[in-house]
Amino acid sequence: MKPTDKCEPVPVCNQIKQAQVWVGTIFVNTWRNLTLLTVVGVTTMLVVACGADADQSAGNNNQGALNPDQTQSPMSDSLLLAQGKQIFRFDTFGDETQWTDTLRMHEVIRTAVDPLTALSVGLKVDSEALPPPVVEGIKNGSIDLKAPDTTVALLKLNAVVGLQGKVETINGKDTLTRVGVTCALCHSTVDNSFSPGIGKRLDGWANRDLNPGAIIALSPALSATMKAVYNSWGKGMYDPRFNQDGKNGPQVIPPAYGLDGIHRITSTGDGEDVAYWNRYVGITQMGGHGTFIEPRTGVRVTNGTDDQITPKLPALQAYQLSLKAPPPPSGSFDPVAAARGKVLFNGAARCVTCHSGPELTDANFRLHLPAEVVSEPEPNGTPSYASRSATGLYRTAPLRGVWQHPPYFHNGTAATLEAVVETYNTKQSLGLTESEILDLAQYLKSL
Repeated sequence: MKPTDKCEPVPVCNQIKQAQVWVGTIFVNTWRNLTLLTVVGVTTMLVVACGADADQSAGNNNQGALNPDQTQSPMSDSLLLAQGKQIFRFDTFGDETQWTDTLRMHEVIRTAVDPLTALSVGLKVDSEALPPPVVEGIKNGSIDLKAPDTTVALLKLNAVVGLQGKVETINGKDTLTRVGVTCALCHSTVDNSFSPGIGKRLDGWANRDLNPGAIIALSPALSATMKAVYNSWGKGMYDPRFNQDGKNGPQVIPPAYGLDGIHRITSTGDGEDVAYWNRYVGITQMGGHGTFIEPRTGVRVTNGTDDQITPKLPALQAYQLSLKAPPPPSGSFDPVAAARGKVLFNGAARCVTCHSGPELTDANFRLHLPAEVVSEPEPNGTPSYASRSATGLYRTAPLRGVWQHPPYFHNGTAATLEAVVETYNTKQSLGLTESEILDLAQYLKSL
């Protein structure tokens, strides 16, 4: 990919129009969670996805009491999964009213966000949505990657992961008139097979390159004080409570894969299924149309006069539960050291005490007091994240695919898996040697 400051004789808009011959009718969509008062997740994120129960409330007052017989498996209906995939990738739930009407992000994007800037803040481009003439134009430099018009053209092609834009021709020029965000913004990335930030989609992978706070801070509708808060978050971090309680404590965007069979899918276990968080994020963070009520935290939010979320929750959850945790890449860990680490995991390190069962978590049966976790106190004197939640507790994180999404702990305070083990070793007085710490980290990398 060879970025250039110059536009070649064939403008990008013409190339996009030529590209339409290859792809036919192109969907005009919306853009997603680039600016709200709290996403993703993510996952992440995080992570995970977006909201709550089908009765529009989270009125579960069991304070962490779990039903071990509860099952949560994706429906096998291929049509339902296809619908869920479409919703996850492209549905904004009507959140353009927030990102466009309130935050005016369409103005920022069409005038100041070129593709290189977009990539620098972690936005991703779906290479499979690019027609051959556009691919060639990016390769030979004839498409200007320093022009906001190119970003608008990519949105018209529906190629920006997690962002949906309505592009209209005004005075002979393609103009972005509305924008919204989707679940994929924080909980999908790409494989970089074309170039960094451009490749095939990886749904469910937390976008730890994404800097949602910096993106939100671009909104002309925000005060300098609010922009300072958002700019303080950093890459891969998002506070999905800030716009509800005013406390600034960003969390790691979580992955949205490997959730099948796990009943508590957020770090504090607030809801008993993915649909709970889908509704919460979809309404309170993305600004989608519908209602979310949580008596335990006093959150009561209604957007719009219609419900664009509830009918979509079953398909969305089914698709998310179908996303499997990725296996570790070949050669990414030492199998001999990992075997020694597994013995430690089940023995002296006491990991199996909480990371038990096939999913390596006891979240289906119990939650934990903040005093039991090693990730607190929060950095910078921030209030406990659990204290801002509905349960006031933490769940044990599942470990499948844990190699893929550093940093670790809900607040990102451990940069590596070695740092995770060192933290446990220190705070729980495990007495592990340096070599045992390394062996245990190798085992975690193998999961």
